[in-house]
Amino acid sequence: MILVTGGTGLLGSHLLLDLVRSGKQVRAIKRSTSNTEMVRKVFSYYVSNPDELAAKIEWVNADLMDFGATADALAGVTEIYHCGAVVSFYPKDHKTMLKVNIEGTANLVNQAIEHKVSKFCYVSSVATLGRAENNDVSTEETYWIPSKKNSVYGISKYGAEREIWRGMEEGLNALIINPSVILGPGFWQDNSGLFRLVWEGLKYYTRGVNGYVDVRDITKAMIGLMDGNQFGQRFICSAANLSYQDLFTHMATHLGKPAPTVNVPAAMTAVAWRVEAVRALLTGSKPEVTREMAITTSQVYTYSSEKLSKTLNFTFRPIEDSIREICGFYIGDLLNDK
Repeated sequence: MILVTGGTGLLGSHLLLDLVRSGKQVRAIKRSTSNTEMVRKVFSYYVSNPDELAAKIEWVNADLMDFGATADALAGVTEIYHCGAVVSFYPKDHKTMLKVNIEGTANLVNQAIEHKVSKFCYVSSVATLGRAENNDVSTEETYWIPSKKNSVYGISKYGAEREIWRGMEEGLNALIINPSVILGPGFWQDNSGLFRLVWEGLKYYTRGVNGYVDVRDITKAMIGLMDGNQFGQRFICSAANLSYQDLFTHMATHLGKPAPTVNVPAAMTAVAWRVEAVRALLTGSKPEVTREMAITTSQVYTYSSEKLSKTLNFTFRPIEDSIREICGFYIGDLLNDK
């Protein structure tokens, strides 16, 4: 039995599809308030029998912070894919994110050791890597350095990674995969929201650079690393390094929209997040731009997946092909909603 956390999210739903399509017996943890309809929706992008495949998943209501509930969920489990995490760049979510991402992972590691789980894959983030100096490329050997530029999300994932390494020292066969920004369809209001913003007429871009990867490449790499018993290691999973201008231009091209033309200097983003903080405070709404967003989008971050490519003889999907396909899914969903 394989256990998947975060199964109702962008990455988890794609992983579930790969696992059930290959005939694996799968159990997935979800919150009692979570809706599994998005999992079926994701399946429908790729297969003609989404309902049949979705029915093969055994869903269990459990909170990673609940020791008893996770213990029950691990009954008979031999492999764990830990994709579940709180992802937010909003200050009001920081305390919850730190607690769930770190303590929830610690709980799952302890349970995995107690239940003698044979394989454990943890989905971390490139946000846990150090930033290479002089705009050099970050690798698995670019170690974390405390900095005001680190996001609270990155801090939470770094803390969770430490729990994984601790588990390895205690005998857990575990590996860590560090994806860059994940591109995939369906979650147009959150994870896949950049496609929606470009469709709605995004006019602005920054000079920043980041890494990007197709969600299906991550799931393929995760399964390949687990099947290959590549334990005690971590692997960057990033297909390409793109400027925000190039990313938005590719999206705009395949959505049939004008590309953003207004460059926002770093100094202006620093003003923008402060103005938004005041507006959000006065209106009780979420800020459109936060300090962490402003910092991240103004920086140049690039990553190398050479280790993963060599270990699995892995070839990534060209990122523009991924963007083209996801844009097609977005347009299809718009037409179906009419």
